Amino acid sequence: MSDTVQQFFAVRAKIAAAEREAGREAGAVTLVAVSKTFEAADISPVLEAGQRVFGENRVQEAQGKWPGLKQAFPDIELHLIGPLQSNKAKDAVALFDVIETVDREKIAAELAREMSRQGRAPKLYVQVNTGSEPQKAGIEPREAVAFVKRCREVHGLAIEGLMCIPPADENPGPHFALLEKLAREAGVAKLSMGMSGDYETAIAFGATSVRVGSAIFGSR
Repeated sequence: MSDTVQQFFAVRAKIAAAEREAGREAGAVTLVAVSKTFEAADISPVLEAGQRVFGENRVQEAQGKWPGLKQAFPDIELHLIGPLQSNKAKDAVALFDVIETVDREKIAAELAREMSRQGRAPKLYVQVNTGSEPQKAGIEPREAVAFVKRCREVHGLAIEGLMCIPPADENPGPHFALLEKLAREAGVAKLSMGMSGDYETAIAFGATSVRVGSAIFGSR
């Protein structure tokens, strides 16, 4: 068994333990294996070990490797977890099953147009910039609930969840708690939060999916 596959199984075991610890049902949390910068050859062993949900940061990079993998494994669910530029909305809707980074009016309008044009309906999450970091994508927390409402009422988008990336140098717990509170207020059920360094904490705060890359594939 390769190192990558061993690490994959270790992460799955830790997720199961964190679910038990938090008093949550087994299988309540989806593992999104973050495969950005890794080639199809690196991803295939994890697919063969049973993983089907993957995350990519860039539309263009994903276009280079996922169509072939999706042909081989038709039940793959591919998440866009990096910032989306409006000129990439067409390609994103065509390729991704879940887009986690809706964070402004222009993107919402562009996605609505493309989804209608292509007859495809990827699941959508709103990204919240819980740390109000100027260099980071995501809508401000105080605007998040109203933005979800506008996405639904103005653009006709079914927003399924919220996503965040806490500041690297802060305790992630309060950020996860804030996202959970905003999700309740906005009436969305899914919470994408937690990465390689803090996914067990995120599960304790109610994450429904965790985005884990380096703990599975190694450092980039």
